[in-house]
Parts: sequence; structure tokens; C-alpha cells
Amino acid sequence: MFIFFFISAVSCLPAQDVEHSFLTAEEVITSLYNLVTFDAGTTPDWDRVRSLFLPEAVVVLRTSRESTSVFSVEGFVDDFIQFIERAEAEKTGFREEIISMKPMIFGDMADIWVLYEASIPGSQRPPQQGVDFFSLIKKEGQWVIVSVTNEIPTSERPVPEIF
Repeated sequence: MFIFFFISAVSCLPAQDVEHSFLTAEEVITSLYNLVTFDAGTTPDWDRVRSLFLPEAVVVLRTSRESTSVFSVEGFVDDFIQFIERAEAEKTGFREEIISMKPMIFGDMADIWVLYEASIPGSQRPPQQGVDFFSLIKKEGQWVIVSVTNEIPTSERPVPEIF
């Protein structure tokens, strides 16, 4: 009987609430990686990507061996779109897959470390590992990303022992 009432209540919610309200912090992060992974001939649903972030969120990405760049959510989306165009990834697709996730959740805040592997199918370049660190908050019952920082492992900067 509880299941019937739960399903009935959920079916009355707007679509976005059903998609995001019941996600755990870990599921929000998994959703992000799934959304930016796409097959040839398609591209990510950027509105859904944006919906996982607090509008004021900050994204800090390693953009070269020596530098990082700080983006707003919109800047992150624009930078990703430019990457897709430069790499011609719409022809091949793109993969960014979680290898390991280490969450720490306390009340309405969460920090999640992610070791991932990014690749362009058919590319001569080997997959590239990276480490992302996410901070999330639960706002109005929904987990949202507040910030992301990114680092690329090297021989001098190996994958952290946490993984």
C-alpha cells in the first residue's frame, strides 16, 4: 500500500522534481558523468547538466600542465562545448567514466572525490585519468553541486592514496 501511495505522489510531481529530488549526492555526481558522456552524432543535454549545479557554483579545471581556469557553470558548459568542437567529438562521441568515488556526507553537505577516465572513442590518444573534488549542499531537499576542482595525475603528482 505504501508503494502505491509513493508512486501516486511521485507521479503528481513535475518532471524535474522526479528526476532530481530523490537523488543522493553520489547519484548527482554519477548523473553528471553520464550526461557529459555521449555517443557519436549526439551531444550532452546542457540544461540537465546545468540543473545539477547551484547557479552560483564555481568550477576549477586543470587546463594545461601549469595552469588552471576558474569558470562559472555557464563558462564550464561553454568551455566543454568548445572542447567538443575542437576535438570534433560530435563525430566520435566522448566518454568520461567514474573509476572510483569516495563520498563524505554530513547533514546537508557532502564532499566527493572522483577518480575518472576520459577518452574519445577511436582516438590514438590513450584514456586520460583525472581527479575531481566536488562539494555539494542539499538545498530545498535537492543535492546540488556547489564547486568542482580538477587535477590531472602525473608521475610527479600520482593518483591520491584515497583511491
